[in-house]
Amino acid sequence: MSGLQAATRDWLAGPGLARLWAAVRKRLEGNGVQATGSLRLTAVNSRERADLSLLLGKPLTGTAVTVRLDALDARLCASAVGLGLRDVVEALGPPLTDRRAARAGATAQREHVWASLTASLDASPLAGQEWARRWSDGLRRAGVPRGVTPDTAVLTLRQAVRILTTLLDPERADTRGRGELAALATGSAHSLDDGTWLARLVQRGIALAHDADVPGDAAGRRALWRLVSVSPDEVSSTVLTYGLRPVGDGWRERALRERADQHAETHLTPRDLLDLRLQLPAGTVVHVCENPRVVQAAADAACTRPLVCTSGSAATVVRTLLDALAAADCRFAYHGDFDWPGITLANRIIRRYEALPWRMAAADYERLVALRRADGVPHLPLDGTPVEADWDPGLAPAMSALGIALHEEATLDLLVEDLA
Repeated sequence: MSGLQAATRDWLAGPGLARLWAAVRKRLEGNGVQATGSLRLTAVNSRERADLSLLLGKPLTGTAVTVRLDALDARLCASAVGLGLRDVVEALGPPLTDRRAARAGATAQREHVWASLTASLDASPLAGQEWARRWSDGLRRAGVPRGVTPDTAVLTLRQAVRILTTLLDPERADTRGRGELAALATGSAHSLDDGTWLARLVQRGIALAHDADVPGDAAGRRALWRLVSVSPDEVSSTVLTYGLRPVGDGWRERALRERADQHAETHLTPRDLLDLRLQLPAGTVVHVCENPRVVQAAADAACTRPLVCTSGSAATVVRTLLDALAAADCRFAYHGDFDWPGITLANRIIRRYEALPWRMAAADYERLVALRRADGVPHLPLDGTPVEADWDPGLAPAMSALGIALHEEATLDLLVEDLA
């Protein structure tokens, strides 16, 4: 299969010639797979010197050897090997890669991608607009994301130009959902979902066309879509609340007060928060928890204090609500899990909203651990990298020393007592 007799191949593949073939492979792959030029081996040992002498047909005495590739090619063809240098190297290892040709091909593909973008822009109503030129230049500098093939890049860039042409048409008066726009432009309702390359391309174009910054959060991206009359998804994500009693005569405010009077929890969507007037009495303390079980327990106990749940991660809709409450001069008290992710989230909430820690001190943690041990409750090991608690420098050492994680359910009775 290799074109070499077994004995010949075994000798050529021996340790005495291994460095030679490695150097030859590197040189061939870098110069267009041509047997030209020369290479130099240094620190040649006695075994290598003996095998190189036989291979090259001349005695070698020093510790450095210079090998001309054209001479080696001719020597191999004329010998019992009967194959040229390229064939021998490939017989001893994987096929050679013409790296020069590969680089040239990759360069040609990149130029094709950007030439295609230029052609698409020139053929569109966006041609000649200053923001479109800056958009195109910025995309070229950023390059195509890793893993995106040239053909996919060309298609995606063309789709972006078509979508921007539609969205920035001065005669356009309709409003569309983002999924509907994506389906019409690409056939997939998810092609403009947050995080896709196409969505980032279009969002950057919208921002440049409106002389705005590219937003870094979901709320900012939704606002950007609204600039071009695209309705983002404002109903699938929710924030869990309880006991909010905003003033005002709107039906949303009345509905929240009615649900609070009935001790019922409420899930608010981003659409609700757009139109809801969240004005609570000045200085109202809103308690914030991490786990929905706290909300359920508060409702079951007919508690009266307002409560917002982060549901573990404080998604954008949660922060939007808390931002609105903070703007209405509300204050906050926060409780979360006694584990490292819980401390990380607590730090974020406490820093952003200057919230008071709510039963989150080292003494609270130690007391809960002691109670659970006394009751014989199996403990949950505390895993992960310790996180310093901004509000209590003694909490992380106490948690590390005891090595027990406590979720909010361990504090449930005390939290409900506070909320009542």
